[in-house]
Amino acid sequence: MGTSRRIIASVAAVTAALAGAAVAASASPADHEVTVGSPSTPFSQNKQNEPAVAIDAHDPSVVVAGANEEIDMESCAAGDPSTCPFTNGVGVSGAYFSFDSGASWHQPTYSGWSARGCLGPAACTPQVGPIGTLPHYVEAGLVADGDPAVAFGPRPGPGGTFSWANRSRLYYANLTSNFGATRKLETFRGFEAIAVSTTDDVRGASANNASAWRAPVIISKQSSTTFSDKEQVYADNASSSPFFGHVYVCWASFRSQEKGHALPVPLTVATSTDGGTSWTTRQVGPATSNGINSQPDGCVVRTDSTGAVYVFGVGTRQGTNFQMMYRSTDGGAHFKGPFLVTPVVKPGVFDPVEGRPVMDGIAGARVDLAGGPNVDIANARPTGTGGTNEIFMTWADGRLGLNHEQLMLTWSRNAGQTWATPLAVPIATGDRPVYSAPAVSPDGTDLYVVYNAFTTPYRNDTTSPRGLVGVVLHANVVNGVPTGWSVLERTPVGDPRGSSANALISEFLGDYVYAAATNDFAVAVWNDAREAAPCDSINAFRASLYTSSPTSAPNVLGTCPATFGNSDIFSGTFADPTP
Repeated sequence: MGTSRRIIASVAAVTAALAGAAVAASASPADHEVTVGSPSTPFSQNKQNEPAVAIDAHDPSVVVAGANEEIDMESCAAGDPSTCPFTNGVGVSGAYFSFDSGASWHQPTYSGWSARGCLGPAACTPQVGPIGTLPHYVEAGLVADGDPAVAFGPRPGPGGTFSWANRSRLYYANLTSNFGATRKLETFRGFEAIAVSTTDDVRGASANNASAWRAPVIISKQSSTTFSDKEQVYADNASSSPFFGHVYVCWASFRSQEKGHALPVPLTVATSTDGGTSWTTRQVGPATSNGINSQPDGCVVRTDSTGAVYVFGVGTRQGTNFQMMYRSTDGGAHFKGPFLVTPVVKPGVFDPVEGRPVMDGIAGARVDLAGGPNVDIANARPTGTGGTNEIFMTWADGRLGLNHEQLMLTWSRNAGQTWATPLAVPIATGDRPVYSAPAVSPDGTDLYVVYNAFTTPYRNDTTSPRGLVGVVLHANVVNGVPTGWSVLERTPVGDPRGSSANALISEFLGDYVYAAATNDFAVAVWNDAREAAPCDSINAFRASLYTSSPTSAPNVLGTCPATFGNSDIFSGTFADPTP
């Protein structure tokens, strides 16, 4: 086990730098809806969450996003109108394309297993039809199950040599389950696996051409009790690296009959050296997990300009939560760690109905990974020349208690050997950050941070309004220290009570937000509830679950506003404000 050494920096000086901080608000540019093809009604076809985004380092006009996308699910009105199930066999991994650096988006339509036509009142019978999610899954005996992660890397050329001259390859990693419901029809063993789809033709993929995508490749090692979860993908995109073009995916491998009783939970990393055709999978670190020590979950993977691979997650040592790091200097063949970066106090309180932590109130959105890290590295992509390789990490922290959550930041200038004393990023009074993500310019001079935040205190009822915003911040990085914070974006307030889990007992926002940056601009994506209408009958139903006399779920579409459940993914493109 490694331990971290802190930079004994001048905390006063750094605090002053961060505090340039009566965070200066600037005029907000127009943001853009990413999930432009999805309907505003009915639920759950109008539900999206967990956005990811990647900018093509070779051609920064090209931006791709992913999200959990339920456009192809059955309506709540199909069959029992008080239930809104996930339709068996229907995928939820949406892909969205921009060719103007995120100023506008296109959501393609392919063909696959679909329940879009199941609008009720008849029970749903899904069939081959239009889908707004990744293609080729049903043909492979699989279901695209979300938790999207996207990355661009160089395309391999003749002989397998990687070069930006060969243009770019897009990697889309997600969870996948078996389409067949019986063991005889299983494509793989276990509950959930990790699969990766690739394309070299993003314009064709955006133009509804399913053949632009290759068939998904399962990369996780599975057993009958495995639930692989919370993956992330990154391609070594700096041509200075000796491992240029290698692709890495990390995830937590839950080993039990179901997630939630899944001990032990080893961190796993898969590596591809041939552009995603074949993969080598390695367990990173021990597998033991118990009430005292647990392995990292909510992983993040990045590379620097020297080819070093970094994997981060949040785990436990001696009962204390830590941000943890593993590092490889041989292209992912071996990892050292975990190195303990900093203690973290996960925000939220346990909700007895959900069995998970929440922040905004009873029946609120789960915040399991709110304390998990998100990371970016100034690796000077696409060439690797002149990069600082400085690492930036953000997370939401509850060390000051409920209703006083902080957006925390730390950084390392020496490959994660030492880290700056964590400091609270200056944010608007009343903001309670949930999920965050940093994006640093490749040359290391600009830092952008996107976060979702609740704007209202914890509610003990479901009748009081609640607030959710997306915010994007910017700081200059001077001598390695972020300074001069300003607000680039603050969205209209939405009410998260208008979002919903398919089980209807709670709100739902997923587990993360995301951002990516060039030397000239950044693109951020976040969960947005501005178009989601709360429903009185659902609020009453949710409240009843906390009493001794719970009621049954209502007729959803018969009693709720049309836009109940209409959570969206929005984005913004932000030019460097201090070029």
